[in-house]
Amino acid sequence: MSETAAENTAEADADAEAGKEPSQETDTRNLLESAAAVQEDEELANVVTAEEYLMSKDVVLLEYEKQMFLDLVHADGLLVCAKGLSYERALVHILKAFSDAGNLILVINGSDWEEQYYKSKMDAKYIHEVANTATERERVYLEGGLQFISTRILVVDLLKQRIPIELISGIVVLRAHTIIESCQEAFALRLYRQRNKTGFVKAFSNSPEAFTIGYSHIERTMRNLFVKQLFIWPRFHATVRGSLKPWQAQTIELHVPLSQHMTSIQTHILDIMNFLVREIKRINRNVDMEAVTVENCVTKKFHKILQAQLDCIWHQLNSQTKLIVADLKILRSLMISTMYHDAVSAYALMKRYRSTEYALSNSGWTLLDAAEQIFTLSKQRVYNGQQEFEPEPCPKWQALTELLTQDIAQEKHRLEQPKVLILCQDARTCFQLKQYLTQGGPRFLLQQALHHEVPVGNLSDKYARESQSISAGKPAAAADPTKSGASAVDASQPPVAAAAAAAGMDELAQLLSETDAEAQHFEESYMLTMTQTQLQPQEQPEDADPNASIFETIPELEQFDVTAALEAAAHRKQPYVCLQTFKTEREGSMALEHMLEQLQPHHVVMYNTNVTAIRQLEVFEARRRLPPADRMKVYFLIHARTVEEQSYLTSLRREKAAFELIIDTKSKMVVPEYQDGKTDEAFVLYKSYDDEPAAGDNAQSRQAGGQQQPQGQRETPKVIVDMREFRSDLPCLIHKRGLEVLPLTIAIGDYILTPEVCVERKSISDLIGSLNSGRLYNQCVQMQRHYAKPILLIEFDQNKPFHLQGKFMLSQQTTATNADIVQKLQLLTLHFPRLRLIWSPSPYATAQLFEELKLGKPQPDPRQAVALGSEEPVAGEQLQYNSGIHDFLLRLPGVQTRNVHALLRKGGSLRQLLLRTQAELSELLQSQECGKLLYDILHVAHLPEKDEVAGSTALLAAGKQFGAGSHNRFRKAAVEARRGRR
Repeated sequence: MSETAAENTAEADADAEAGKEPSQETDTRNLLESAAAVQEDEELANVVTAEEYLMSKDVVLLEYEKQMFLDLVHADGLLVCAKGLSYERALVHILKAFSDAGNLILVINGSDWEEQYYKSKMDAKYIHEVANTATERERVYLEGGLQFISTRILVVDLLKQRIPIELISGIVVLRAHTIIESCQEAFALRLYRQRNKTGFVKAFSNSPEAFTIGYSHIERTMRNLFVKQLFIWPRFHATVRGSLKPWQAQTIELHVPLSQHMTSIQTHILDIMNFLVREIKRINRNVDMEAVTVENCVTKKFHKILQAQLDCIWHQLNSQTKLIVADLKILRSLMISTMYHDAVSAYALMKRYRSTEYALSNSGWTLLDAAEQIFTLSKQRVYNGQQEFEPEPCPKWQALTELLTQDIAQEKHRLEQPKVLILCQDARTCFQLKQYLTQGGPRFLLQQALHHEVPVGNLSDKYARESQSISAGKPAAAADPTKSGASAVDASQPPVAAAAAAAGMDELAQLLSETDAEAQHFEESYMLTMTQTQLQPQEQPEDADPNASIFETIPELEQFDVTAALEAAAHRKQPYVCLQTFKTEREGSMALEHMLEQLQPHHVVMYNTNVTAIRQLEVFEARRRLPPADRMKVYFLIHARTVEEQSYLTSLRREKAAFELIIDTKSKMVVPEYQDGKTDEAFVLYKSYDDEPAAGDNAQSRQAGGQQQPQGQRETPKVIVDMREFRSDLPCLIHKRGLEVLPLTIAIGDYILTPEVCVERKSISDLIGSLNSGRLYNQCVQMQRHYAKPILLIEFDQNKPFHLQGKFMLSQQTTATNADIVQKLQLLTLHFPRLRLIWSPSPYATAQLFEELKLGKPQPDPRQAVALGSEEPVAGEQLQYNSGIHDFLLRLPGVQTRNVHALLRKGGSLRQLLLRTQAELSELLQSQECGKLLYDILHVAHLPEKDEVAGSTALLAAGKQFGAGSHNRFRKAAVEARRGRR
C-alpha cells in the first residue's frame, strides 16, 4: 500500500509540474470567483429588517427617534417635528441603512452645516463629493453611495440625462417647509418621478409655524414632494413625553428683577407700541391686521410675518402706515437693547433716534411724552444725579457672578473640576459676558463708552478708582493670580477729584482703545477658567469689589480645540466655564449638541431663554440616562413678568397652535391615490398637446408612462434655456406647463422660443442695474442683430405688487428714480424699433405667455442658438461681415434687413458706395424708393427747417464755400460749426 501510494504521489507531482503554467491562471480565476461569491453570500446574510437594525449595538436612539426611523423606512412621507427634538439622529440611521454601493441616494435642500454634520456621521466610503465637470459627475453618479448635491446642478443633470434616473434609489429632502411649487427642488422631484416610479422620497422639517402661512400650505407641500404620508411629532406627543420625562435634569429658575429705570423704559416702549398698533388699525380698517398686536410686536419673526402679509398691497398703503411699520421694528430693537445690552450701548442706540433728521422722517412717536421719558431714563442709566459717568450694570451680571463664585464653586468638593456651560442668544451677548468675566464690569463699560463715542466727562468715585488702576498698569483683568479677587482694586485709595479724573482720561482712553480694537470682534464661543482660589463669603474682606475679574481665557480655543482646552483647565485644576451661543454659523443648531457631547457639563446656565436649546438639553440628558444625583443642573436667569418671559411664552403658544392646526388639517385632508407619482394616473406630471384637448386628457393620463405617442399628438414644444436662468423659478414653471426645457449655455438672450424669438428676462432690480451700467443696451444690440423678434421681458415678483417700486418692503425708491427708469426704457425702444417689451406680473404668467407664443411656431435649433454670439461660424451670411459696419448700414435710410445683405455683398466699400449713381443704388437695393433715400442721405445736404441751432448759419456758409456738388460738405460744415461754438 505504501509503495503504491508513493508511486501515485510521484505521478501526481510529475503531472503538476507538466501542467503548472496553464492551470495557474485558471486557479486564480476560480479563487476570485469563489471569494466574490462568499462576499455576496455574506452581504445577503447581513441583510436585516428595520426592526433588527435598531436592535444592533451601535444604534443608540430614544424611543420616539426609533419610531421616526421606522415610520420613514417603511413609507415615504413628510416628517414635521418640534424644534429641538432632533430628527437628525433618525435621519443619520436612515442614511446608514441605505448606504451601499448599489444604492444612489441624493440629499437636497440642505444647508452647509447640515451637509457637514451628516458627512461626519457616515462611513467615508459611501460619501461621494460632487465633481465640477459634467463628465466627472456622470462617473460619480454610477458609483452609487450618498451624494449631497445642489439642486440647480441636479436639475440640469436630470434634464441632460447625465444621471441614470431609473437607478436612483431615493431622494432625501431637508427643510421641507421651504418647498413650493416653483422652486428648483420641486422641479427636480417632478423630473425624478416622471421616469422613476420605485424610488423613495423622504422629507423632513422642524418648522411647524412655516406650514401655517398661506392657504393649504401643508397639502401643497406634500403634493410638491410627491408623498402621501404625514408624520407629526410635537413636544406634547405621548411617546416624546415618555422618552424625556424620566430623565429630566435638575432645573433651578432664578428670577432676576429689572432695575427701576429698565422697568420704566419697558413700560413706555410698550405704551408707544400700543399707540402705534391702534393707529395702524385705525388707518387701515379694510386690511387684515390680525397679526399686528403688541404681543407679536416683541417676538422675533414679527417683522417677517408682517412683511409677507403686506407685500402684495404695499403700494396701496399710505405713507403713514409704512412709517408705523418701520417704527415698530425700531421700537423692538430698542426693547432688545434695553433688556439684553449694557446701559452704555443702549444709551448710544437711543441717541441715534433723538436726532432732528429722524424726528422729521418717522411716524411721530418721538414727539410723545413716553418717548421723552425713554430718552431721559436711558441717560439716567449712564449718568448719576451729579452728571458723573456711573452706568448701572446689567441686572443679570450680579446674579451670574454669585452663581459662579458661590453656588457652583461650593460643589468643588464634590466635583474635581466643575464644568459650566453658559448659553447666550447671540455673539454680542456672548462677547459681553466674556468681557465682563475677564475684565470686570467697570472696565468693560468704559470700553463701551469709548467705542460708542459716549461722552464720559466726570467720573464717579468708583470709576475714578478704576481709571487709576488701569493707568497704573494694574487692570482688573491682569490681577496677580496669587492674590484674592478683591485685591485687583485697591479700595483703600482715597477718592480723586473730578478734575484729576478728567485730566487722566486721555491716558485711560489710549489704554482702553488698545484692547478695544480687537475686543469688538464677536465670537460665538469663549472658554474661561477661574484664575483665583475663591474664599468663602464670610472670609472675604468687607471692601471687596464684587465686579473684580476672576476669570481668564483659554488660548487653546483659538483653534476651536475643546479637548485641548479641557486638558489645560484640568491641569490647572480650576473650574471651567464655556460661553456658547444657541447656534453658530458653522454648525447651526447642532453646535449646542456637539458642545454638550464634548464638554459633558455639570452645570448649564441659560442666560437667555430659547425653546430649541431647552429641548436639546432634555434630549441630551435622556440619552445619558444618569441617576438623578449625577445629572446636570440647569439654571434659568430670567426677568419674570417682563417682555423676555412673554416672548418665550408666545413662541411656545405659537408652536402649539401650529401643531394643532397641522393635526386638524391631517384629520380632514384628502390625499389622492396618485399623489405619490408612482402610477400612470399622475396626470399632474404631463400636459397634452393633442389637436383634440378634450379627448386627449384621459388618453394622456393613461399613456403617460409609455414610450409611444398617439398618432394625433404633436411634437412636444421645446424652449432653450440659458444655464444661468436655473437660479430662477421660471424654468420649473415652463416644464410644469408641458414644455420641454433644453438647458444650454447661450451667449445671446435667456430663452429661445422659436428660431425668430429671443427673450431677455429681467427682474426689477436687474433691470435697474442693467440700465445704469449699459449692459442691457449691448444685450439688445446682440438680440436685434441675430433674431427677427427680440423681446425684453420685465418680470415682477409674484409676492410683490405689479408696480414699479423698490425691491424691498421699506423702499427708498423715489418718484424721480422711477421716472428715470421709464425714460431710459423709452430711449431703448427708440434705439431698437424691433424690440418688444413684455411686462409680466409673475413667473406663472410668464410661463403661460411662453406657451401661447409658441403655438404653431417651429422649434428652435439648439446648435444654432449655441453658435450665435460665439466665434464659431454658423449657417447664414450675417456673421461673415463686420458687425459694426452691419449696424451702421442698418441706420441709413433705405437700408433694411431684407436688402442689407445684398448691399454688404455687392456694395464693396463705403468709398465705392459714394461713387454709385441713384439708379445703381436702386438696382442694388431692389427698390426705387430705397435707392433714392440712400442716395439723398449720401449726396444731399440736410439742414434744419428753422434757424434754431446756433451753428445753422455756419452750415449755410460752409455749403456756399464747398459747392453744391461736394458729397462731404455736410461733414466739413459740421466741423466748422463746432469750431464756431467754441
